[in-house]
Amino acid sequence: MYLVGLDIGTSSIKASILNAENGECCASVQSPKTEMKILAPKPGWAEQDPELWWEHTQSAMVEAIAKAGINPNHIKAIGISYQMHGLVCVDKDMKVLRNSIIWCDSRAVEIGNTAFAEIGSEKCLSHLLNSPGNFTASKLKWVKENEPDVFKQIHKIMLPGDFIAAKLTGKINTTESGLSEGVFWDFEKQEPADFLLKYYGFEKKILPETTPTFGIQGLVTAEAAALTGLTIGTPVCYRAGDQPNNAFSLKVLNPGEIAATAGTSGVVYGVSNKVKSDPKSRVNTFVHVNGSHNEIRNGILLCVNGTGILNSWIKRMMSEEITYQQMNELAATVNPGSEGLIILPFGNGAERVLENAETGCSIHNLNFNIHGKAHLFRAAQEGIAFSLFYGIQIMQKMGVEVKIIRAGKANMFLSPVFCQTLADISGATIELYNTDGAQGAARGAGIGVGIYTDFETAFNGLHLLEQIAPCEANQTLLKKAYANWETELVNKEK
Repeated sequence: MYLVGLDIGTSSIKASILNAENGECCASVQSPKTEMKILAPKPGWAEQDPELWWEHTQSAMVEAIAKAGINPNHIKAIGISYQMHGLVCVDKDMKVLRNSIIWCDSRAVEIGNTAFAEIGSEKCLSHLLNSPGNFTASKLKWVKENEPDVFKQIHKIMLPGDFIAAKLTGKINTTESGLSEGVFWDFEKQEPADFLLKYYGFEKKILPETTPTFGIQGLVTAEAAALTGLTIGTPVCYRAGDQPNNAFSLKVLNPGEIAATAGTSGVVYGVSNKVKSDPKSRVNTFVHVNGSHNEIRNGILLCVNGTGILNSWIKRMMSEEITYQQMNELAATVNPGSEGLIILPFGNGAERVLENAETGCSIHNLNFNIHGKAHLFRAAQEGIAFSLFYGIQIMQKMGVEVKIIRAGKANMFLSPVFCQTLADISGATIELYNTDGAQGAARGAGIGVGIYTDFETAFNGLHLLEQIAPCEANQTLLKKAYANWETELVNKEK
């Protein structure tokens, strides 16, 4: 028996196939092999074509089945992880009406800020646990105001994962967790937020029906089977945004457990059994994958847009030939603190952790006689770690303990410098595991279809690869470096 996990990312679509009996990954591929483009028609905008996601889903699925060398009839379920907060608009024929406005697009910031002020911060934070901010609901309001001809044709709106599920099954639906990430969910009433829909002028029918996070959400159609190599009738049994799913893939399910990622964006995600919010909505609360009306499990999410994208930008600027491993090796030749060089990594749209400010990335204290490319590589990685720690401190004020941070050994967590810096500045031990979002989605599908009867069984194949403990010798230098970094951030925000 096999399980498929699809991860609908910003950079690529990943497909993984797991052996359901031993939990081992027998194939993992991505499409395209290079990064998908983010379209930016205007400054601060970020869009992608949903049909392009579907094309690469097909390619990845066909290649994964061939690589695993299995009979697709033996695939028992499909799980989907996806980039959060994107807006997909379709008509009654499921035709995409415009490019998806994705997570790092900042055009709807002022719409969300106005809603927060006019509805009232107390009502928003008590019912939505967030400001409407720059989330999916506010992006839809932007379409209503600026593209009325498109808005009139909308039959349903979807998140990116909902769209791929619909292309596979022909059914349009979403999850309660998905509605909460779009800031359409009323935590107090445990239903779609009627007051926000009314304020923005949306009819409730524009939202998809909800389906359980774990369970049969639809069956692969004949058309989708022909395009992907899957078997007709294979069930889609799990769906979650990339950050709740990343936490799930690391078995982060209970209060006090923390997960992190550092791909294009960086995230620290903690689980809470409390209905709490940050008064400034700098970190956000969503329904976690195992949350229910009877047992509260909410995810407290810190997101920094400009993390791995900074590292890749510096790589491109320095040399197309240099590898990330070489960058990491050069960064390790420089002492903690980068000899005073500071980089603020906020160059990928409005940052929630900075109250939706779009400050841009900046380099400070550059000295032509001291600093070389090794310093730039290290300062970038330290700046990314510092930005995550800046948000972690907000989470701690909300009562989230951060003693152990779990992550997949991928992206920025492949860098010893980054891992050690984050451990040293936060005081937390970093645990790295042999998993990724696609594998997590496959395990979720196994639970949804009933192959795994509990979470413990689903994670039999999850192995701890490495632990990075805080190094006391580095902490004095890094605390000073962080204080200087934070001073530059405060000055930039003024």
